[in-house]
Amino acid sequence: MLKIRISLLLIVLSAIVFTSCGGGQSKVEEIKAKTTKAPVDPMANWQSNNGIGPVKSLTLPAEIDNALVAEGKMLYEAKCTACHKVDKKFIGPAPKDILTKRNPAWVMNMILNPEEMVQKDPIAKQLLIEANGAPMANQNLTEPEARAILEYFRTL
Repeated sequence: MLKIRISLLLIVLSAIVFTSCGGGQSKVEEIKAKTTKAPVDPMANWQSNNGIGPVKSLTLPAEIDNALVAEGKMLYEAKCTACHKVDKKFIGPAPKDILTKRNPAWVMNMILNPEEMVQKDPIAKQLLIEANGAPMANQNLTEPEARAILEYFRTL
């Protein structure tokens, strides 16, 4: 009698595990399904894309501000290295040469407003898919702090 009860219990538990683990969409498929269709190549117009957030435009000076670089490096190491490696893709993209691929205002808005960016910006949506659905964490940085990180990125 005890063997029958144990067998029945194992069958019920197996059925529960089997039905709860299968049939769902992967995180990436779920994100793709939720996002609207982006243009054929969302990366094509990156120069004119300022992103979505408080920074409407940003023109960088020709000369690098070394004090700002030092502050930006410190902030980057404290807040960003869990997901970003300087010169190779990790969880998120590498910041090295980012300004040859993204507008400075876009980078600032991605740092300052990642939640809205991945919902509405076609480039950020594509990057979210490439990161297997791992969204960028909002580190609640100020605009001056984000600008310091951007200045650090200029030196990579």
